[in-house]
Amino acid sequence: MRDRVVAAVIGCALLTGIAVEYTVRAAHRGRGPAASAGSSFDLRAGRLVVRDMTPGPGRGRISAVAGSTRTSVGPRCVRFHAAAGTGVCLNTDPGPIPRTYAAVLDRTLREARRVPLPGVPSRARVSASGRMIAWTVFVQGDSYTSASFSTRTGILDTRTGRTRTNIEDIPLTLDGHRHTSPDVNYWGVTFARDDTRFYATVSTKGRTHLVEGDYARWTARTLRENAECPSLAPDGRRLVYKKRVSADPADPWRLYVLDLRTMRETRLAERRTVDDQAAWLDDRTVMYARPRGAGGSDVWAVPADGSGAPRILVPDAASPVLLR
Repeated sequence: MRDRVVAAVIGCALLTGIAVEYTVRAAHRGRGPAASAGSSFDLRAGRLVVRDMTPGPGRGRISAVAGSTRTSVGPRCVRFHAAAGTGVCLNTDPGPIPRTYAAVLDRTLREARRVPLPGVPSRARVSASGRMIAWTVFVQGDSYTSASFSTRTGILDTRTGRTRTNIEDIPLTLDGHRHTSPDVNYWGVTFARDDTRFYATVSTKGRTHLVEGDYARWTARTLRENAECPSLAPDGRRLVYKKRVSADPADPWRLYVLDLRTMRETRLAERRTVDDQAAWLDDRTVMYARPRGAGGSDVWAVPADGSGAPRILVPDAASPVLLR
């Protein structure tokens, strides 16, 4: 795919650049869960797993969180997700020519397969069954908030081994009509339980849309405008996503939940911008990362029905996922 220039300021931004991931070290604030060095863990159901953003040598490692204890012995990742004993870790090996890849991890976090990727890691998802894996990377620019960027989104079927390194050739129906355009970009895939239906963001002609795709039939159609980086609830009935509410590049998005049966939106109680592909702690709670300080971030949680108030779920963390 050739790089494309998207004129509008759109999308869901990368929380930090690759250089920041490897070079920024904030002062230790002493409020995060204690790391349990030398321990090991697997992708066991019921565990809350994050990327450890605590300043120090373990920064970026995959960690299991249990109360005030944090076990940080997994691989380093720039993005991470897992389900049903399968994980995906997006990372970049530094060097004169940095090499980005998606590592498919087994239940014990050992690398089972590596897929070379052409850009900067952005998003990662595994389907509930562990079969389907998706990723998004930037191939031009380093943020969805920049005026010029391009992405590539790929999907891997771990059962068949088939890999689609770029889904931009999927036939797209936009507002009821077949749409073709050289500026189409996809990102932020989330899978339904049947391992064929998925949701994602597509941008074209300066607008973003929520799309529903069918992997088996290889088709996609838009559902509504202005919805970015969706994440499907465990009940399969709702999506959480970011919606642009302001032209201010420092404060553009708010979190909304969409009921897929009624297509009714609910604005969540988080009143600050959220620059992440949110995840679900359970059917009642959404969790997401928000940046803090010099390259740090915390994982927050907020009720999915619009009530309550946001709270810190895991300090010094990112890429949260509750293993199911």
